Amino acid sequence: MLELQLERLKRASMIDQLVVATTINPLDDSIENLCSSIDVPCFRGSENDVLDRYYQAAKEYNAKYIVRLTGDDPLTDPELIDRMIKKIKLKEYDAITNSLRPSYPEGLDVTVLKFIVLKEAWENAKMQSQREHVTPYIFDSKSNFSVYHFQQKKDYSELRWTVDYEEDIQFVEHVYNKLYLKNKKFSTEDIYALLENTPSLKSLNSKFIRDAGLIESLKNDVEIK
Repeated sequence: MLELQLERLKRASMIDQLVVATTINPLDDSIENLCSSIDVPCFRGSENDVLDRYYQAAKEYNAKYIVRLTGDDPLTDPELIDRMIKKIKLKEYDAITNSLRPSYPEGLDVTVLKFIVLKEAWENAKMQSQREHVTPYIFDSKSNFSVYHFQQKKDYSELRWTVDYEEDIQFVEHVYNKLYLKNKKFSTEDIYALLENTPSLKSLNSKFIRDAGLIESLKNDVEIK
């Protein structure tokens, strides 16, 4: 699944360096091996402090901007990523995201932020949720960052294209079986069309709540001393 996602991400022309930031847990040796086999750099860092992992990876590769993507989104949209990178560079926002005021399917979530903003979050974020989910400190209403909310006219936020549950895997497998075999560069529009023609597919994993992991994390949040 990760290999297929990376194949899609390589089509994003505005990404200068693609890096997989995984953990130092031996279970993730297979991820490093995969990256080596397909010539994608792999950085390994903290398992629980994901913010630190992101920061250390960005520092290692001298990033001016960071595009935050997660490995459970195998239908990621390279054209959307390119548009969002162009937007932040044109307007010089501190961060740009399509996840806080969602209009895209869950699974097409993208956040682009400046390295100096990531560094400030890394230095000051104290809550467990802020360390685990990388961006909550930046998007907190008390922070003074300029954030642009990237939205599309038609709202597809009820759709679920991310992978957390067995039904999600079934959904993604069906999409790839129908589209990838015909065209490895299938687009988001191709997926929308498939769902229109296959209503049962749209409802396959619709019972799950969007951002359930983040919501649960916020419920049980604690300050890290």
